[in-house]
Amino acid sequence: MKFSRTTGAGSALINVMIAAAEKAGRSLVRSFGEIEKLQVARKGPADFVTEADRRSEEIIYTELQKARPKYGFLMEERGAVLGEDISNTWIVDPLDGTLNFLHGIPHFCVSVALERDKKIFAGVIYEPISDQMFWAESGKGAFLNGQRIRVSSRRKLTDSVFATGIPFIGREGHAEFLKELESVMAVTAGVRRFGSAALDLAYLAAGRYEGYWERNLNSWDIAAGLAIVREAGGFVSDFNGNDKALKSGDIVAANIELHSQFLKILNP
Repeated sequence: MKFSRTTGAGSALINVMIAAAEKAGRSLVRSFGEIEKLQVARKGPADFVTEADRRSEEIIYTELQKARPKYGFLMEERGAVLGEDISNTWIVDPLDGTLNFLHGIPHFCVSVALERDKKIFAGVIYEPISDQMFWAESGKGAFLNGQRIRVSSRRKLTDSVFATGIPFIGREGHAEFLKELESVMAVTAGVRRFGSAALDLAYLAAGRYEGYWERNLNSWDIAAGLAIVREAGGFVSDFNGNDKALKSGDIVAANIELHSQFLKILNP
């Protein structure tokens, strides 16, 4: 089923981002149908790069560079690309949920954000298998397939579901995470771990979760999600309650009613 992507408050900028994400998403879906044929290169412990990943990034780079030739880039595979316009930088994850993708699990996405004057200005997260397009632009609200979305309004932890990411082999913080998980499980309705930080934030913005936490992330994992959650009325911080999640890679996000309670659970 197709939707009007930018019903209501869309802009030329958002249209550019959506077009790039959709084109990359179509490429990923084709590759997802031929997983057994993919050539996979080992980039690090449990951290893979595929032909599909690189192809998706090349599509996004080409589309965005064509539309805004002076903007810079920060991309997972390509790294930093300086632009003439130092105020604007695209932050791109061409395939968030790579491990899911490689295992045939249909939960992955394309994430594109625009950082303007050192602040996240707009974000697009596209889940191609389900054709869900999440987007937000500063001051214009958050949307899913053209319909306005808001974070959940639940106020009680016992009624709330939280999402997280689990540190895997080669990553630090296993013992710390287990303590956090035990604390959250003890006072909430449940915890979910689906393997895509970007989609966790998008789902939070749509009211599907009440909160989300994770440590040691990269900026391209969360940049677009930050924009979408904030425009959906959510609150995002690091573990100290400061607005430094993008820089630190440590993120705590929730609706306004639960954020402070959530922080106290994670920092007993």
